[in-house]
Amino acid sequence: MMKDRQLPVILMLGTTQTLAWASSYYLPAILADPIAHELGISSNWFFAAFSAALVISGLLGPRVGRQIDLVGGRSVLCASNVILAAGLALLGASTSIWMMSGAWVLLGIGMGLGLYDAAFAALGRIYGDGARKAITGITLLAGFASTVGWPLSSFGLEHLGWRQTCFTWAAAHILIGLPLNLLLPRTKRLTHEAANAPSPHIAIDRTMVLLAFAFAAAWTVTAAMAAHLPRIVEALGATPAQAVFAGAMIGPAQVAARIAEAGLLSRYHPLISTRLACIGHPVGACLIGLLGGSGAALFALLHGAGNGILTIARGTLPLAIFGPENYGYRLGLLGAPSRLCQALAPLGFGLLIDLMGGKVLIVSSLLSLAALVALLLLSSATESLNEHMTTRSSS
Repeated sequence: MMKDRQLPVILMLGTTQTLAWASSYYLPAILADPIAHELGISSNWFFAAFSAALVISGLLGPRVGRQIDLVGGRSVLCASNVILAAGLALLGASTSIWMMSGAWVLLGIGMGLGLYDAAFAALGRIYGDGARKAITGITLLAGFASTVGWPLSSFGLEHLGWRQTCFTWAAAHILIGLPLNLLLPRTKRLTHEAANAPSPHIAIDRTMVLLAFAFAAAWTVTAAMAAHLPRIVEALGATPAQAVFAGAMIGPAQVAARIAEAGLLSRYHPLISTRLACIGHPVGACLIGLLGGSGAALFALLHGAGNGILTIARGTLPLAIFGPENYGYRLGLLGAPSRLCQALAPLGFGLLIDLMGGKVLIVSSLLSLAALVALLLLSSATESLNEHMTTRSSS
């Protein structure tokens, strides 16, 4: 019914997702060191607070998904703008580790309410089985979050200072993000009986476990690279300029891969493109290992391309396998382990880099290959699931 109105929704939600990711998830890569230095703490403490925020967002996932299943995503996404703005304002005003930690508690709640899982669930609520195109569309736009966010945060740090940079991002949520999310279509609330029913039972079967593991392994790598990619490629011989350029290439690579997914790969089951995506990071790691710093951009391009498709798969693969029923709640359950692994990745990989330097890419490549193995095992599990659903519907 609303498929002809997908483009305005894609543009609005793609813009607000770019803002949400740039001002939260991608913020530590630029501001962690100056904030930690001024507060007189180790940057590892800052990343520990960031990790705690990701834990909070992961724990909120199932509840947020269930709420979107019940009432739609508009109100939830609007609340995320207000809470993210409050967290950024508190971060900008921080004078102690306790204020900084409190800011990341708010930011964790805001990320749980406002990043991809919530946006995908909102689209599933609006479009049902037809949400794949819209999911791909918003990730095309939000794929530029690091490309936009890192330079803007760097510009703000240089010309305004980190405090004013945080305040500016907070203002952007109120002046840009909130009005755009308010324009999203309203969805029909469920009946009073359905709204007050207990959370649906979703079996944690082999398919769910394999999917959750694949996403968790892949997003551990994503989180580690988002926080440490410049540092890693410098450890492998890249100059600071090459490292910054490599980081800037991730966004365009993500978008290019998503265009390919929306075009060529859209005719295939999302499982095919997801498997291909898991190969990008290990191949890129091999190239930078052979070429040294001069291969930094190639590594970033391949990593970014794989990550771009994996982001779409996080929304489209569960929809293709399980359908739109209880989609938001299922996304929350599948995403919880990913968020917890993402929470550990920045701090964990920071410690591994101190020990291994650039060789930490061996660890990240093995995680990507483990995700690929899980996805290869998923085909038989999916066939069993489809047979079970067919039998059940026939009876």
